[in-house]
Amino acid sequence: MNQKISTVLVSFILTAVIALPAFGEGLSREQGDTIINELRQIRQLLEKQKPAPQPGAPAAPERVKLKVGKEFALGKSDAPLVMVEYTDYQCPFCNRFHTTTFPELKKQYIDTGKIRFISRNYPLSFHPHAMKAAQAVLCAGDQGKFWQLKDALMTNSAKMSPELITSLARDASLDMGAFQACLDGGKHDAEIKAGIAAAEGVGINGTPSFVLGRMNGEYLEGYKIVGAQPFASFDAVAKELLAGEKK
Repeated sequence: MNQKISTVLVSFILTAVIALPAFGEGLSREQGDTIINELRQIRQLLEKQKPAPQPGAPAAPERVKLKVGKEFALGKSDAPLVMVEYTDYQCPFCNRFHTTTFPELKKQYIDTGKIRFISRNYPLSFHPHAMKAAQAVLCAGDQGKFWQLKDALMTNSAKMSPELITSLARDASLDMGAFQACLDGGKHDAEIKAGIAAAEGVGINGTPSFVLGRMNGEYLEGYKIVGAQPFASFDAVAKELLAGEKK
């Protein structure tokens, strides 16, 4: 297993350690089983390689700079803050963020015009259907259904399969001929790879991960937040940034 995959796996486990205490009481049995199975698979992969030094305690949010272009976004185009999400549609912790934290974030910050929310794809190599799901969401976006298919896929992440992707695309009333042609032609592959490269350029190598900050020209300058953190974590960073803007 190469170093890049190892780093991704370690990051994923750290995400689990961070997320589980915050959300443990709200886990359903199915969600809990999915997370446990995921961690078992990661453990098996890690046991095949040489032991690595144990990481220290989680560091304070790191400031990073990320280029942002014309992308699918929720919220006001001139919102004072911008948040970029990196997600994987088979990641159980991405599901936890989407179903538990995101609704409150949307209510308090996106719908009120304080945050413009951008979602980027980071399909992890050990999730067999994540790349296809990422492609599908962007192909749906070509037909104005990006957010609709994103929500449907993330909500059903534990059941991800090619058949489910096709079924949910059909439920979204997509032109299935154009949708399939988009998938088969790999129309958005370069875009997905560029997004991954941008993430890795600021030290992001696992999901879910985020950058929350303010725009400076074409760059987002802000804090990197790793893991399916509770709403309070994002709320604290957002309030700090907004308070700084008022000074």
